[in-house]
Amino acid sequence: MDKKLIASVVAEVLGKLQESGANPPVSSPVAPSSSSTTRRMGVFETAEEAACAARDGHEQLRAKGVATRAEIVSLVKEICDEKAVEWGRLEFAETKIGRLDHKIEKLQIVKLVPGVEWLAPYGMSGSHGITLEEYAPFGVIAGITPMTHSIPTIAGNIVSMVSAGNGIVFNAHPGGAKCAADAIAFFNEAIHRKTGIRNLITIIEKPSIESFNALCASGNVDLLSVTGGPAVVAAAMKSGKRAICAGPGNPPVVVDETADLDFAARAIIQGGAYDNNLLCVGEKQVIVVDKVYKPFLEAFQRAGAYLLNNHQIRRLADEVFTDKPDAAGCSHPVLNRDYVGKDAAAIAKVAGVSCSEKTPVLAAECSMSCPFVQEEQMMPVLPVVRAKDVREAVEFAYQSEHQYRHSAIMHSKNLDSLTLMGRRMDCTLFVKNGPSVAGLGLGGEGYLNYSIATTTGEGIVNTLTFTRKRRCVMVDQLNIIG
Repeated sequence: MDKKLIASVVAEVLGKLQESGANPPVSSPVAPSSSSTTRRMGVFETAEEAACAARDGHEQLRAKGVATRAEIVSLVKEICDEKAVEWGRLEFAETKIGRLDHKIEKLQIVKLVPGVEWLAPYGMSGSHGITLEEYAPFGVIAGITPMTHSIPTIAGNIVSMVSAGNGIVFNAHPGGAKCAADAIAFFNEAIHRKTGIRNLITIIEKPSIESFNALCASGNVDLLSVTGGPAVVAAAMKSGKRAICAGPGNPPVVVDETADLDFAARAIIQGGAYDNNLLCVGEKQVIVVDKVYKPFLEAFQRAGAYLLNNHQIRRLADEVFTDKPDAAGCSHPVLNRDYVGKDAAAIAKVAGVSCSEKTPVLAAECSMSCPFVQEEQMMPVLPVVRAKDVREAVEFAYQSEHQYRHSAIMHSKNLDSLTLMGRRMDCTLFVKNGPSVAGLGLGGEGYLNYSIATTTGEGIVNTLTFTRKRRCVMVDQLNIIG
């Protein structure tokens, strides 16, 4: 592993707080120390202490079987529901981004994350005997979690990873590390009281570059699970360990001439305004065909969007983005993260206007070159781009998504148009005629998780994502059919 390269990449993560609230590296990488002053169960000073403890926790879980996993998962879901208001407030106070009501709701819906019920074995029987395929744990997983959804991502990961039989060591984003550690300590104490297992879930108290590198190098870590931006994902994939990576997204939404415009406007605001657009699946730019462009803008305003004029959106862009040279010397916009997850009313003031505190999103007519279109800006600001027809709209969507293959949304009653976009985008998540959150089982069919492994292709993670498939074969025996 090229430690200098990883350190350099992760330093950038810490400096920029990463594009999707990515979780940069964690705490200090020294061997377990008896001088640790941490007393809360599951919370450790060093990466190796945390990883060693999680290894022991995994072995304790392994001895107790699947029924105990189910007990723990049920307990975690109950705790998230009971502590949703308290923990939502803690996270909101620490991170200062998003909306309090949505922080609370994201914890209340952890109950929707699937658990041990996904571990159904697969059997094969024939003239040569019987074969059984089952799902075994990896061992200890290092979970890299974001600032944007600190406790909810951790809780969702616990449900999936513990259902699969793993122990976990978490490396929370520094901006949400305190509330994450509080939650981990509470989870561990409850798990210990119920099952006797100690330190099944651990966390490093003070995240740093060194602790991330230490987790990547630790012999006690079997798998990396990363929810973050491109730099931390790149560092994890260079670690030498298998990594399940939920990378960045810039989801476009296309509206064609057959769409129900009022419904589309409401749905786009529902997804794009959720938690002030911190969700990686949330609508980030709207592309509308020329025939219904003006009627859509009117519908958008009726649904609650506040429309900025050209001068105001340029003024906002000049404040929110700074042009900086990249490694090749080319200039590109860099987001000022002070505005990430802020309310629409607060961002409107930067544009030189005043709007109601209840305004869900700001909107503006923009060209494809606008940085609000091209960058994953994670603010309740939705640029609206005009396209001459549906083919151009789909192409604009493809260009603005940057082939992350994350998420895309389309409002259309034309099956040919929906098929065209689905094939062109080739995304992990494609939502048709609904808000982006419907793709997470919130208003659409399916299941919930806050980690969407787009970079490595696993999709919305579930219990099976964190298992190894194993086959047991009995030759010429146990087949009772004859």
